Amino acid sequence: MNNAQIAVIGDKDLILAFKAIGMHTFEANRAEQAEALIKKLAKEYAVIFLTENLAASLDELLQRYKSRTYPAIIPIPSSDGSSGYGIGGVSRDVEKAVGTDILNKD
Repeated sequence: MNNAQIAVIGDKDLILAFKAIGMHTFEANRAEQAEALIKKLAKEYAVIFLTENLAASLDELLQRYKSRTYPAIIPIPSSDGSSGYGIGGVSRDVEKAVGTDILNKD
């Protein structure tokens, strides 16, 4: 694995921006497409950005990869905006680490 490599998986509108700055991009509009790409790219990339709408559909798969060192799979907002999936995962991880939810002010 080339640890310097970063991949982005998502809809066409979103990945164009990442492609413009030199990242390797892969179009996926359905969870099945994204799952196949993740399984393939996990052998080559250290970081995979994945749109939240796809990530939410692949939660079980992402939990399996979470226990591994590589790749880090990071949910990002899609071109339609954020669904809250990514920050929800960060919030759960922080709460697990420190014992309380320090990110939400509800």
